[in-house]
Amino acid sequence: MNYLSNVAKNYPASAIRRMFELANQYEDVIKLTVGEPNFETPDYIKEAAKIGIDENLTHYVSNAGTDELRQAVAKKYTIEFGEEYTPDQVMVAFGGMEAIMLALVATINPGDEVIIADPAYPNYLGQILMLGGKAVPVPVYEENEFKLKAVDVEKAVTSKTKAIILNSPSNPLGSVLNEKDIRELAEVVLKHNLIVISDEVYEKIIYDDEVHFSMAQIPEVKENVLIINSLSKTYAMTGWRVGFVIGNKDIISVMPKIQEGVASCVPPFIQKAAVTAINGPQSVVEEMVTHYKRRRGILINGLNEIPGFSCINSAGAFYAFANIKEFKKPSEDFAIELLNEAKVAVTPGSAFGKMGEGYLRFSFANSDENLIEAINRIKSYVKKNY
Repeated sequence: MNYLSNVAKNYPASAIRRMFELANQYEDVIKLTVGEPNFETPDYIKEAAKIGIDENLTHYVSNAGTDELRQAVAKKYTIEFGEEYTPDQVMVAFGGMEAIMLALVATINPGDEVIIADPAYPNYLGQILMLGGKAVPVPVYEENEFKLKAVDVEKAVTSKTKAIILNSPSNPLGSVLNEKDIRELAEVVLKHNLIVISDEVYEKIIYDDEVHFSMAQIPEVKENVLIINSLSKTYAMTGWRVGFVIGNKDIISVMPKIQEGVASCVPPFIQKAAVTAINGPQSVVEEMVTHYKRRRGILINGLNEIPGFSCINSAGAFYAFANIKEFKKPSEDFAIELLNEAKVAVTPGSAFGKMGEGYLRFSFANSDENLIEAINRIKSYVKKNY
């Protein structure tokens, strides 16, 4: 008997995790694979969770999330976007990934097409597959600063297109869509009445003169947009698993019953910590971004000094997407070589889609010392072998 479902058999394995696990088999490896802040959760946030436990915030709460957290999220967006958001437009989730899943479950039917960038975060593919949808990759190009272009999205729209997933700042590309880019994409969305699932988990991690702009800030298209956000990257809370969806309240209203059948509710003491993070001092975020910016320079400048490597500057998030096409070798093979010979773990660009071939993704969410040592190791390896 075949016990496995088609979804289980066909679910795409994560090459990011595969490289991470391979790296764990070696000693003295510098891991620039998984996108996780190398900072600890700020003490005042941890203290709030401890207080929550002492207050016995350890029981079931509303599937949609606590009133306090939904109010905090609504207030955040009301202030930042200058347009009122209310708690009934907020759904609390187990991190950004469950938030995306809730958005997809609430909107996608079998056979519906969902447009994604190529390269893109690979977990989108598995989630769309589970629902019987079809992911439609739209190429993004280095010469366009790895930005998804409206003209290319328009070409991909069919009668079956239901939604588009946007991700800015981008994982794995480090690109940021500016207001002009977003407004051009919004015209396509309005023309075809598409749902927009806007993954904005890196919204606060931007550099230089970049400004985060959400499609939800455009009044004409606001009701089409479901913003996905999480506390994981912004506040170094990856293991806490708390995020949210905010947007069209008619869509949000069905999510609590979906959550009831999946995971009930995010633990209330964790939600208390999330409230403290959102309402508390944001200087900790600014400090982390300052470190990321310095580390970006260390990594990208260092890579560009290595013959055969070419890397444009990242505008946001904490990733560098380096071009290695001069080596004329599949990105996965090259990544495994770096692991075996240089003891540096990176993610092959092919893990993020067909257009990622010929690239490597580096995470610079690491220490200055490790980044400098990684560059030295790669430089020595390339000099010896190429």
